[in-house]
Amino acid sequence: MRALLLTKSDEGVVTHDIADLSDDDLPEGDTTVAVEYSTINYKDGLAITNTSPIVRRWPMVPGVDFAGTVISTESEALKVGDRVVLNGWDVGEKHWGGLAERARVDSSWLTPLPDEFSTYQAAAIGTAGYTAMLCVLALERHGLTPADGPIVVSGAAGGVGSVAVSILSKLGFEVIASSGRIDSEGDYLTALGATTLIDRAELSEPSSRPLASGRWSGGIDVAGSHTLVNMLAATNPGGCVAACGLAQGMDFPGSVAPLILRGITLVGVDSVHESTERRSEAWQRLATDLDPTVLDSMITEVGLGDVATVAADIVDGKVRGRVVVDVAR
Repeated sequence: MRALLLTKSDEGVVTHDIADLSDDDLPEGDTTVAVEYSTINYKDGLAITNTSPIVRRWPMVPGVDFAGTVISTESEALKVGDRVVLNGWDVGEKHWGGLAERARVDSSWLTPLPDEFSTYQAAAIGTAGYTAMLCVLALERHGLTPADGPIVVSGAAGGVGSVAVSILSKLGFEVIASSGRIDSEGDYLTALGATTLIDRAELSEPSSRPLASGRWSGGIDVAGSHTLVNMLAATNPGGCVAACGLAQGMDFPGSVAPLILRGITLVGVDSVHESTERRSEAWQRLATDLDPTVLDSMITEVGLGDVATVAADIVDGKVRGRVVVDVAR
């Protein structure tokens, strides 16, 4: 089997190579999956470029997502031939991940793939799309509807943002898309369903104002730091913001004023260790609320040998939408 293998020298130098491995090299687990497609998320980019200490065991096969077919299992809940998808569970960090032709994992980490999706589409959705759906579900549980007003999405041209914009638009929400690439990706975001485009700087710059004029009923934030603070400050009373990322930073340089004086709810979304039930709910909703034609418009396909280049691009904010990795080429 071919795999992208990350190794770390005694001096701390991280290297990546396409390695030929055997099933005996795979880590422990009760189920082995023939991986057909994987993808590259922001976290994968950080791991492969060694920009952040994502990897906690060495050597490591990165890739927090994969989709494929079960080829052996000791689980009574699965059978050989089942199509499955995996998102999170610390694969690519503590346990070998999906950028390989096979993966061996705990069966409880696998989600049966809805019939509506091919394994290619499942990889395209990946953790980014599944996280976007969890965020939308969080806004819905808060009770937000299109009648309450627009939803703002940060990092709108990225993986989470692209899927979030598409889903919210299909559900009837007015969507405000925030991006640092409005000039180059404005038409793309509009095609996804965004009704208003704002430059990233409107949210990402420091502000001394704990409250701003209300502009939206809720938001989905992938950035953290000043972006999250400013998003909350401009949220209407009783609104809700789902936070799922820290691309700008993990700090929170702001005030609790929006939470107290406007009754705004800040919901944290952890896609890595989400429950089996919530995962299944998210994937079933993706099957009905994500237009497959729109999904196709987000996808760029690469081979395993292209991953390192794409990893650097995603860290630099140059990747649009979703990247599918065909692990067989």
